[in-house]
Amino acid sequence: MPTMTMLQALNSALAEKLANDPDVLIFGQDVGYFGGVFRVTDGLQSRFGLERCFDAPISEGGIVAAAIGMAAYGLRPVPEIQFADYILPAFDQLVSEAARLRYRSAGEFWAPLTVRSPYGGGIFGGQTHSQSPEAIFAHITGLKTVIPSTPFDAKGLLISAIEDDDPVIFLEPKRLYNGPFDGRHDRPVPTWQGNPAAEVPEGLYRIPLGTAARVREGEAATVLAYGTMVHVARAAIEESGIDAELIDLRSIVPLDIDTIVASVKKTGRCVILHEASRFGGFGGELSALVQERCFYHLEAPIERVCGWDTPYPHAFEWDYFPGPDRLIKALRRVMRND
Repeated sequence: MPTMTMLQALNSALAEKLANDPDVLIFGQDVGYFGGVFRVTDGLQSRFGLERCFDAPISEGGIVAAAIGMAAYGLRPVPEIQFADYILPAFDQLVSEAARLRYRSAGEFWAPLTVRSPYGGGIFGGQTHSQSPEAIFAHITGLKTVIPSTPFDAKGLLISAIEDDDPVIFLEPKRLYNGPFDGRHDRPVPTWQGNPAAEVPEGLYRIPLGTAARVREGEAATVLAYGTMVHVARAAIEESGIDAELIDLRSIVPLDIDTIVASVKKTGRCVILHEASRFGGFGGELSALVQERCFYHLEAPIERVCGWDTPYPHAFEWDYFPGPDRLIKALRRVMRND
């Protein structure tokens, strides 16, 4: 089995779908000849031709609108938005058209498109290249939102997303594309960045959307995380010495609530971790869902460990991100409520 980075695994997934499904096509800013700003689509145009992988103008609204039309016609487009921060000009198309098409047409039309976009921080990209907007999409009925944390998951989830008949927002943690990455030269690479590569099968395989992964078994507390924060959580749990269970959500819509509830009922404690701002973040929804379903099993208040409620702080990136130290403090707080 070959070893791949997340970037290579995503490229492999796209290549497999292009090779096996003539209805799949890829387009966006710089995704063709250049291979994408992060090189995720590298080599696909030369392999599959200009009609299957091509560049688009700098018009996010136009890119998504064209993809919706293609999808309604019967294709399975995979448009790329160069950074998730830039997706807002296409928001009306996603909300008013893609998310509602199946319902408003009584099932006569649907929109099987997958919008790929790098998201999150860790590359010192500043306010307009580092945001985590997943909660915005999770609020829109009709959209699915997927966030991988490993190369293996990235390929299997992307293949499932492309084959899904509903519109999917596929957010790729850019900090994990090539494994450990500093982004600031005056401090060492954090040890919680995750392995740079992992074994990834060749060919087609699928991870069903809405299926969480139990990354670590535990009895004392449950940690819920996704994307880059899965690696933060693993390091924090190991350092803390607390026997916590780690659940990687993998997709936040659909959400694997059964796995979450089973874990929290077993441990009696829950800590939620994400890098987006706390207020209005998806952690609030997770907290409400756990409270509603596990109230009589909870031994301590639910904790949320999140980014600051500020615009993205370019100069304080590593302080903004919830690192292992902040998660360890939260775990110790819930453990004091024996």
